[in-house]
Amino acid sequence: MPLQIVRNDITKMQVDAIVNAANPSLLGGGGVDGCIHRAAGPELLAECKALGGCDIGSAKMTLAYRLPCKHVIHTVGPQYIDGRHGERALLASCYRASLVLAQQAGCGTVAFPLISSGVYGYPKEEALEVAVDSIRAFLEENELTVYLVIFDKKAFQIGKQRFSDIAAFIDDHYVAAHTDSRAERLRRNPLARRNAPEDAFLGSAAPRPCAAPMQAASLDEAVRQLDESFSEMLLRKIDEKGLADAQVYKKANIDRKLFSKIRSDAHYRPSKPTAIAFAIALELPLDETREMLMKAGYALSRSNKFDVIIEYFLRRGNYNIFEINEALFAFDQNLLGA
Repeated sequence: MPLQIVRNDITKMQVDAIVNAANPSLLGGGGVDGCIHRAAGPELLAECKALGGCDIGSAKMTLAYRLPCKHVIHTVGPQYIDGRHGERALLASCYRASLVLAQQAGCGTVAFPLISSGVYGYPKEEALEVAVDSIRAFLEENELTVYLVIFDKKAFQIGKQRFSDIAAFIDDHYVAAHTDSRAERLRRNPLARRNAPEDAFLGSAAPRPCAAPMQAASLDEAVRQLDESFSEMLLRKIDEKGLADAQVYKKANIDRKLFSKIRSDAHYRPSKPTAIAFAIALELPLDETREMLMKAGYALSRSNKFDVIIEYFLRRGNYNIFEINEALFAFDQNLLGA
């Protein structure tokens, strides 16, 4: 997908370029800066010395040397004072300048740390918001895959504070946390298990008898009765809303190549996050989202935390896929997109 939030060590990312949260001298320092210099080796410092430093909000590029990527983009974030000294604009400029350099160098994949959120003191929640907004704005006009790399799990715990109302919604609606299935009760009770029907341990997946078989005079007629596929419904909805393909797959955080596969194959079966991503991009209400998921063979369930979070956003008419992904990441769920 074009924007992914991942938990990793940025020096281990196998991408075309990683971004270094540097100081104005570009001569190394603590935190991410020091880790990148140590992993790259002394050759990186030697090249940086020839660059003559870097202004706050700007970026410069070097080779990556011993790192598993091709380039290092050095950008200097602002030190946070009180949020009223142009910090947000300077931080956003770091992301834009870095992405422009990456694109000019022909990079297809770029990994960012959360710039200025360490010793420079930028509040992590606000730093995350600036990062996502800046990257999203760039991706609306450009084809690139961007990773926002969170190294320390504690650094993202702010997400759960930011989405405290989602946590409350999950508590109210996530049935798996509060109920015990019949199958589980039977597993713990051998006496009850002995007298239980054979399908008791199949749970909700157990097949139920159909009300009536499909009436078809021949196999050909049965095939003709097949419903609209996911791909067909997706393309129909795009046409009905008068949208361009690029508008939809970008808003869905989907790679153009994957969208081309879906468009060319009427029977393409996407992953559940991809199917939901398209429903979000089309701003479908909850009932139409359920219908689109059914076309791909999925459903929303109150026993799945991922599904409950999706339902939370749909019920509120919030179709910002990047904000939804922030919430999913904060609650350790899969992200939307390819």
